[in-house]
Amino acid sequence: MANPATLEPRAQEILDRERKAYEEANPKSREAYQHSTRVLPGGVTRQLCYFPPFPCYADFGEGCWFVDIDGNRRLDLFNNATSLILGHRPQAVMKAVREQLARGTAFQTNTGLETRLAEMLVERVPSVEQVRFTNSGSEGTLMAIRAARAFTGRPKIAKMEGGYHGSHDVVEVSVRPPLDAAGPAEAPTPVAESAGIPPETMAGVVLLPYNNLPAARAILDREASRVAALIVEPILGSVGFIPAEREFLAGLRAEAARHGIVFILDEVQSFRLSRGGAQALFGIRPDMTAFGKIIGGGFPVGAFGGRREIMALFDASTGRARIPHAGTFNGNPITMAAGIATLEQLTESAIGGLNATGDRVRERMRALGAKYGAPMQITGIGSMFKIHFSASPVRDYRSGQRASSLIHEALFLFGLNRGLFLSSTGRCCLSTAMGDTEVEKYLAAVEEFLSVLAR
Repeated sequence: MANPATLEPRAQEILDRERKAYEEANPKSREAYQHSTRVLPGGVTRQLCYFPPFPCYADFGEGCWFVDIDGNRRLDLFNNATSLILGHRPQAVMKAVREQLARGTAFQTNTGLETRLAEMLVERVPSVEQVRFTNSGSEGTLMAIRAARAFTGRPKIAKMEGGYHGSHDVVEVSVRPPLDAAGPAEAPTPVAESAGIPPETMAGVVLLPYNNLPAARAILDREASRVAALIVEPILGSVGFIPAEREFLAGLRAEAARHGIVFILDEVQSFRLSRGGAQALFGIRPDMTAFGKIIGGGFPVGAFGGRREIMALFDASTGRARIPHAGTFNGNPITMAAGIATLEQLTESAIGGLNATGDRVRERMRALGAKYGAPMQITGIGSMFKIHFSASPVRDYRSGQRASSLIHEALFLFGLNRGLFLSSTGRCCLSTAMGDTEVEKYLAAVEEFLSVLAR
């Protein structure tokens, strides 16, 4: 197996060529981007939308494809950051949305749709007894953490190094910290992910290493008396779909129970992995769960739920709630209708088929890596996966950071010029709209890239 560093000069050649080809093939997107920079900082209003030299601009989507304004048809392998599990404009969702549009887009009262979607989540996820809706996964984790603090009377939270839980201050800590500032692997140092996060917020975060239970346990033993919530993704999403080891998750769950800490499972991305989410696959019962992405059927959504005694903090029916929870578009009827239609399509059979396809893709990519002697680690679970160009196993944030980002970038533009759209960092997820033909198209492009890289 080759060392990634020895392949980087060749990857740079590929990147330079593919960047030039992309610029020549997408003049309308380039013009649209240049226009956007006049009114949007960096030309975008969402960080994930940007990639150099400029992002492509979507025109319309259909199934597992979208067409950009330059007329390029692209196989969508990221599906709006995992949220479009049925693909673009699925018939059942479009029908539900049209019917609700005819009734109205928003009301200052209930419609019953929020009750139905909540019932579906409660039925699928035994740990969730009651639910509240928000407009993003970020809001969902924010409110779950606030509930944990109110319930325990403690001020701090514990999170994983490399864990992403949204854009509010307390979780914007050590999502992608520079390794030279991150401290020891067994006792990572909290690093602010963004300017504008005050020192007192940083002081309220206890940082744990992912997939290292002995080290996490030792840190919790020291800090637990002031920790309200332990929040974790069962699949470390933003740094490459790195699954937690079951023993690690089970151990964290046990430590949280032992110390009286509210255990929050962030299922914003991982809920797609089974009818009952990742917690059903791992056999873990959290105190609280955060949701998002697929439960909105392609519309803005988030949710949090869990034990009835914790969720009672939001109950205003007998007077002022201990935690007031407002939001003009919480439980918006368009989103609720789309979410209901989506979950109705996500049967055990449908999800099982997606996961089986994901297993085949990972197996095939490992075989391609062996065929071309490429330093590739394939992470993921179910319908989510990523190639890491590394000679060493990837099981946490730090091992993922040792992979070659240059080779990733070259593969991204190589695929883009051949009709593939994945995240610029290489993350991929499947939709039910994809079939064997589309899977083979992706794998053929990966093989072509590896063959060019190996020359």
